[in-house]
Amino acid sequence: CILTPPPGANEDAVDAVAELWRSVGSDVEIMDPKHHDRVLAITSHLPHLLAYTIVGTASDLEDHIGKEAAANKEDVLTSEVIKFSAGGFRDFTRIAASDPVMWRDIFLNNREAVLEILGRFTEDLTALQRAIRWGEGDALHDMFERTRGIRRGVIEMRQAGTFKATEQESEASEDPES
Repeated sequence: CILTPPPGANEDAVDAVAELWRSVGSDVEIMDPKHHDRVLAITSHLPHLLAYTIVGTASDLEDHIGKEAAANKEDVLTSEVIKFSAGGFRDFTRIAASDPVMWRDIFLNNREAVLEILGRFTEDLTALQRAIRWGEGDALHDMFERTRGIRRGVIEMRQAGTFKATEQESEASEDPES
């Protein structure tokens, strides 16, 4: 549970709320509201935005493939994009099933932090696109190796008890390819 008391909040009231959450088994963190917005923009909001976008892009591609096939009088199942999507697509896009009203409100109420993180992500994605375009295998490998190490470090910290892992994350961490 993350509490984000505004400046000047009554410390006794904040402590009482924190104790309430602890009494029901929550770990409690107290965080500056702006810092919270930036942290959650990268760890929660951006992944949801990407999941929604990937599902939409896959659906649009599926529609495009179906129209091309019809124009060429070919027999193509319009569900092939989804039919042949692998576990990574399913796992990554699971969160796109989240409540759209809630996420609309989160994005609009946290727009400044979301746009900042989305801009940074776009820059990183553009660098990856450039590396792919120019065949820069070493740059791709270095980036993938670095981020793979970061991901494994997160899992190790969760297993060491520094973070609480969800059941799904614990199962995934047992797979060396996760």
